[in-house]
Amino acid sequence: MQKVYRHASQALEGLLEDDMTIMAGGFGLCGIPEHSIKAIHDSGVKGLTIISNNCGVDDFGLGVLLQTRQIKKMISSYVGENKIFEQQYLDGELELELNPQGTLAERIRAGGAGIPAFYTKTAVGTVLAEGKETREFDGETYVMERGLFADLSIVKAWKADTAGNLIYRKTARNFNPMMATAASMVVAEVEEIVEPGELDADGIHTPGIFVQRLFKGDHFEKRIEQRTTREA
Repeated sequence: MQKVYRHASQALEGLLEDDMTIMAGGFGLCGIPEHSIKAIHDSGVKGLTIISNNCGVDDFGLGVLLQTRQIKKMISSYVGENKIFEQQYLDGELELELNPQGTLAERIRAGGAGIPAFYTKTAVGTVLAEGKETREFDGETYVMERGLFADLSIVKAWKADTAGNLIYRKTARNFNPMMATAASMVVAEVEEIVEPGELDADGIHTPGIFVQRLFKGDHFEKRIEQRTTREA
């Protein structure tokens, strides 16, 4: 199977449609698939449900899809860095399924592992547990959470080989590996592509069996949300 494509638009060709569910890797702006997000923006698809820890910032990352109102619903953990996200939610224009961060990670991992639901103590007794099934185990109350599985996952890796094996770099790994297991189609954007056998097998984070398409990005902005430095 030919997995390597020239650019994001080609890699996503034939995969995008209105009202689909997309997982997008990244934490803040770290490890986000920025080229894939731009290609989705340029495609004009709408009514999207996006599963991602957050929604970028107002003018970068997933935030650009909010600007054009291509996102119908966010399943996420954090809202704080995006004023458009906040305003659209408060105005009733954007649906939000808010998750504790660890619960979101486990819902994605469970979906990738074929686990339809699991029980956790996190959020018991809070508004996030309202309307959800609860059950008692060993005298403690747990809330049931559903696993998540998407039509498409877009992930960002550091290196790949042409077979689709991926290596992520440091904290840019974040949600990317689990999202690469939890969708019908996975598109990875990377900084370097090598031939099979050139990657250390023990260092591979995502096996190529999970990845259907990949491409090398020509330039990554890698913005920093909030730069903090010490005084000299």
